[in-house]
Amino acid sequence: MCDEYRVNGDKFRVDPNERTVKNTEIDQQWADWLAPTRRSMLFGAGAAAIGLTLGEGAARGEDPPASGPAAAFLALNGPIKPYISPDTGVSEWGYETLKQPTARPKGLWPGTENGLPEKPRPYTDIKSYHAHFYFDQDTFEKATLIRRWAGERFPVELGDWNLTPRGPHVTPSFYFGFTNDLLPIIVPWLQLNSLGLTTLVHPNTDDPRADHLYYTLWVNRSQPVNAYNMKAPRDKDGKARVEKILPNVTPTVKLEV
Repeated sequence: MCDEYRVNGDKFRVDPNERTVKNTEIDQQWADWLAPTRRSMLFGAGAAAIGLTLGEGAARGEDPPASGPAAAFLALNGPIKPYISPDTGVSEWGYETLKQPTARPKGLWPGTENGLPEKPRPYTDIKSYHAHFYFDQDTFEKATLIRRWAGERFPVELGDWNLTPRGPHVTPSFYFGFTNDLLPIIVPWLQLNSLGLTTLVHPNTDDPRADHLYYTLWVNRSQPVNAYNMKAPRDKDGKARVEKILPNVTPTVKLEV
């Protein structure tokens, strides 16, 4: 520690071994401007200027009065207040739900209920396929054309028109079923000729729930399918029955190649 000091031009004692770099003129100006007392003065002047320019309401952070179309809307409707529910009582869930531990659910994918399966499922479990086409009041003409094209070219089992939701399908639809040997032909054909309709292609196994939810192919886009509660039909011995495909249309037009 130094016992001898010199006094600088600002009347401060300075260690003779300490090197002091004097501010440049511009640095000193910025330091003066940013001094706490100067900042307070500038803020007060700025607030006063805002009050003079925009009014005292704006200076206090209030919205300016409405004008033009906004004023007309306000005159017609008055101030818009948020809806406050009048409901009272106790939630059916009680007040302790936040304290519930996080439980691990069982797997929904078939075979993963208790972890990963030990081996793959045989591809021969697939006995046939369905193709479902979804449409609405704006796209029914496309559905009509695809239905006719398919019936003219493929030996499929063609179902009825479903103009309201039916089974797991939540919008109007139609479907046709086809055998496994037609899969490598029909899927590419649908990719090229679906006309933008949402199309679900699914296999038929002994698990229709999984067929509609997990074993699916989608053309263009997917949409919700309400199949979580689907159960496989069973025979008199309790064995799950796989849906059969019985073609009911005869092709009359040669495929374009």
